[in-house]
Amino acid sequence: MSQPSSLSRQLEELNLLECSLLQGEEITFIPPSWDAELWEALLDSYPDPPPCDRPSPESPAKFQVKCADIPIWFEVHFPLGYGSPAEEQLSLESVISVRGDQITRADQERWQQIVKECVAEVHDSEYPVFEIISTHLLPRLHEEADTLSMSDPVPKSASASTPARVQSPELPYHALLTSHHLISPTKRRNMQSWSSQLSITGFAKVGYPGVIYCEGAQSSVEEFVANVKAMQWLALRVRFVEPLPGDPVQETERKRWFEFEKVGEVVQEMKRLGREAYVVEMGIGSAGT
Repeated sequence: MSQPSSLSRQLEELNLLECSLLQGEEITFIPPSWDAELWEALLDSYPDPPPCDRPSPESPAKFQVKCADIPIWFEVHFPLGYGSPAEEQLSLESVISVRGDQITRADQERWQQIVKECVAEVHDSEYPVFEIISTHLLPRLHEEADTLSMSDPVPKSASASTPARVQSPELPYHALLTSHHLISPTKRRNMQSWSSQLSITGFAKVGYPGVIYCEGAQSSVEEFVANVKAMQWLALRVRFVEPLPGDPVQETERKRWFEFEKVGEVVQEMKRLGREAYVVEMGIGSAGT
């Protein structure tokens, strides 16, 4: 794809960008391609050098930078040779595109003009894509989203004219997911954020393999699982999403969401919750771990 120095330089800039993201912001490499998984694995392990048996991506990095609950995002496609001294004069106007759910042509053209102006401002930057997105585009996107939400009229409550419908309490649910690995700081931050937003409890076991378990109201658990599945994974498996047997364990002192590093810790926590069989029967640890 490119010289090693170019690959290292691109990973350095990707790492800077990932570390600058705030809660609710994420980088997602664009599939379908084996290269998308390679790029994610390389970024997850940065700054450690990749294993000798890991191939280098054959195509440049292509990824999206999204903000939760904002229907506009940025798509970045590093050009061939990006980051190498010989390609310092590459035009960046076509590197960053604006995408969106039902975005109008006028809005897209307006945002592309903003991108063009940002490119002109950072033409001497050592890390232009990082600076354009983190310093200019994302703050502008949040600012416009906040302004739009403040200007939207608040609909009148229907309760003034009709009696409120009493909703039945939701069934408690739980879910278990596994993956080849869980290393990405972005994934871990997102799950921490979603657990708080959705009022669910649970944990993530980081490293190899990745294990994710959560409990909460049915709609919250289902939304959490959908959010996790929407991220890019290597060999993600949803083991189950089902009604929680018995009563949820009262969590008065324990954090709502936390992380483990060892499979044995997962087994012990599930044993404390009275759900040890769920992980042991699936080959995650053993009863004697």
